[in-house]
Amino acid sequence: MARVTVEDCVTKIPNRFKLVMLATRRSRNIADGEALNVERDNDKNPVVALREIADDLINHDELEESLIKGLQKFVEMDDPEEDEVDLIAIQQELDSEVRNALPKEVTALREPLGANMEYKNYEEWKAEGEKVQAELIRVDEQRRQARIDGDDDAYVRLEDEYNRLLIQSRDHMAKMPLRSETPPKKYPPR
Repeated sequence: MARVTVEDCVTKIPNRFKLVMLATRRSRNIADGEALNVERDNDKNPVVALREIADDLINHDELEESLIKGLQKFVEMDDPEEDEVDLIAIQQELDSEVRNALPKEVTALREPLGANMEYKNYEEWKAEGEKVQAELIRVDEQRRQARIDGDDDAYVRLEDEYNRLLIQSRDHMAKMPLRSETPPKKYPPR
């Protein structure tokens, strides 16, 4: 048999869906390095798997069991562990070890928002952010114009300035005070 068609295999496995699933599993097993039961004859793995099924050279039950195990999402554990593990304490210990091992710049990024309060209220923070964004837009326009004009020195200088402003903008966002810390607005009486 030079080429195997599905019709040759349907006599062995009548359900076409099951045939495709089993041939796929066998093909993947071959790709993972399992030994071949037939000559490869310059065929690809799916064709070799179909030829093995047509020649009835593989155990269909074992292949089906392997397929089921490969598709299972829940694996039942045999014996539950007797020892109770305090996962929260372990996680806190690991976090403290990691925090102590990292440089201060990195741990500052992991602090909760509002931890570095440099601004008295949200409006002050927002006004500063608008200044940074306006400067970012201005530098971006100049950078694009330098690119169009072909002025490489100015473009490189403006690119560095643009990247510095992007970092400044990111750092500014990390320093956002919580809105609840802003004083409530006073409305005039009715």
